[in-house]
Amino acid sequence: MDPTVIRIATRRSPLAWRQAESVAERLRALHPDVAAELVGISTEGDRVLDRPLARIGGKGLFVKALEEGLLDGRADIAVHSMKDVPGDAELPDGLHLPVIVARETPWDAFVSNRFDSPDGLPADGVLGTCSLRRASQLLHRLPGLRVRDLRGNVNTRLAKLDAGEYDAIVLAAVGLERLGLEERIRQRIHAEVCLPAIGQGALAIECRRGDTRVESLIAALHDGDTAACVRAERAVSRGLGGSCLSPIAGLAESTGGELRLRARVAAPDGSTLLATERRGPATDPEGLGAAAASDLLAQGAGRVLAACETA
Repeated sequence: MDPTVIRIATRRSPLAWRQAESVAERLRALHPDVAAELVGISTEGDRVLDRPLARIGGKGLFVKALEEGLLDGRADIAVHSMKDVPGDAELPDGLHLPVIVARETPWDAFVSNRFDSPDGLPADGVLGTCSLRRASQLLHRLPGLRVRDLRGNVNTRLAKLDAGEYDAIVLAAVGLERLGLEERIRQRIHAEVCLPAIGQGALAIECRRGDTRVESLIAALHDGDTAACVRAERAVSRGLGGSCLSPIAGLAESTGGELRLRARVAAPDGSTLLATERRGPATDPEGLGAAAASDLLAQGAGRVLAACETA
């Protein structure tokens, strides 16, 4: 192992590569004597685009291949979108997530060449998304909407919109911003319309447990406020027994040592939307998330999520 190099595992998609490069840039600034190099790894979730993600193993596929790169020594750290890291499964033995990078924009983005907002879509408008969370919340607000599955990287999805296959699509605003495509955003969708995914807008850095050289290099990238928010959000998902593909939404925000946590569960057809809001000290994010999950379960979230599993 070359002590002057840190190797960063990343998916090969343009967005994932840009996210990893942003971490590399920060590490180079912090440690000018250390070279940060990207190691591109192909994942099954990127290769198989003709089937819904849920049918081939879920978003965990994006994470698993990078973890294999850590375990076999091809890389020293892996950069993940936090929303892709399953909250319902343990990390492989020997790995951990010591760093959560400061969160950027958590909101979803409405993208259209003809319409300014979801409410401006025609009654039978066609909206593209691969997210059951987004689809269920938007169908709750716009019951006549036609939602069609949309897979592929950001540029592929935009190309399908531009080809007229959809009236609009919904993407994570942060992805468009990281790729320099902010001008495609017609509206950042307010939380009242569509609450973000658990962990959306935050990056996580995974490494081998006990690798003190690497842990010391990346430690300064950790943001405690973001980490507390993400821990609260992930506790909601764990409390509901959900995965990162379930129609579970959650956003925690930190102010003055207190967290404000909003969470939702919606039926796939939008017929039911359950919501809760909790506030509590940032020192106990898991407790706050567990309480929010209990609120949703008391409203019937278990039945809604069970129906999603059998659909």
